[in-house]
Amino acid sequence: MKNQHANHLFELLVGTIFISTSGVLGKYIDLPIPVIIWYRSALGALFLYLFCRYKKFDIKINSKKDFFTVLLSSLFLGVHWISYFYALKLSNVALGMLSLFTFPVITALLEPLFIKSKLNVIHVVLGLIVLIGIYILAPEFDFENSHVKGVLLGLFSAICYALRNLILKQHIGQYSGTALMMYQISILSILLLPFMFTMDISNITTQFPYVIALALITTAIGHSMFIHSLRYFTVSTASIINSLQPIFGIIMAYFFLKEIPNLNTFIGGSLILTTVIIESVRSRNK
Repeated sequence: MKNQHANHLFELLVGTIFISTSGVLGKYIDLPIPVIIWYRSALGALFLYLFCRYKKFDIKINSKKDFFTVLLSSLFLGVHWISYFYALKLSNVALGMLSLFTFPVITALLEPLFIKSKLNVIHVVLGLIVLIGIYILAPEFDFENSHVKGVLLGLFSAICYALRNLILKQHIGQYSGTALMMYQISILSILLLPFMFTMDISNITTQFPYVIALALITTAIGHSMFIHSLRYFTVSTASIINSLQPIFGIIMAYFFLKEIPNLNTFIGGSLILTTVIIESVRSRNK
């Protein structure tokens, strides 16, 4: 049983690393954000569809109610991605990713409303530690500064991300995580298609390799692994473990974008890492 837990935890951590590439890619890709999200969704959906066919997954949605749930979660995912990418553009990878990672606190507070369980005090405490870590990492606030706008968009993105995960949790047991992700981004690619005709995409040829990486590594593989992990962890547990994303993202930004973290980054990141270790041990002993 413990070996299985270790395997599930390893899969969640690998998925977290892959999703972490969104910060660097979102900051680096020089295209309008709705266009980036369209390519991410359309190409990601194609990759996932081919994978589902190869693995012979059952991708049929069983009822109209389930389809509505997938549609609703798709809308929250789309708003989450768009607001998150604007947060990255307005600030930097560290601030954009870390403001997003208030979502474990939001998830811990909202989850009892979705699964009719009691509020887990430990999750709230761990979420607050994450929040303190993010506060330490944040710069001094100036409401005329674009960084503040980035933080606010990151917080809004966090709410949408928490709601999307909680909505999906209801259907993890009966559908493949890969199939669910495929449906979500397929719906997004349809909804965002009009932007392809109204925004400038003239430099797509130079940006295409990075768009491919975003669609395949970050979206198709990373998010599918995260959704699959919800079979074995609560949303709160997976969310807190997923808090490693900013740490991975900051490291990537240092090497690829030359964004140098300061002392506060290390202090705040250490607090976040501490919550990840605590929650990993707790989930193993359940």
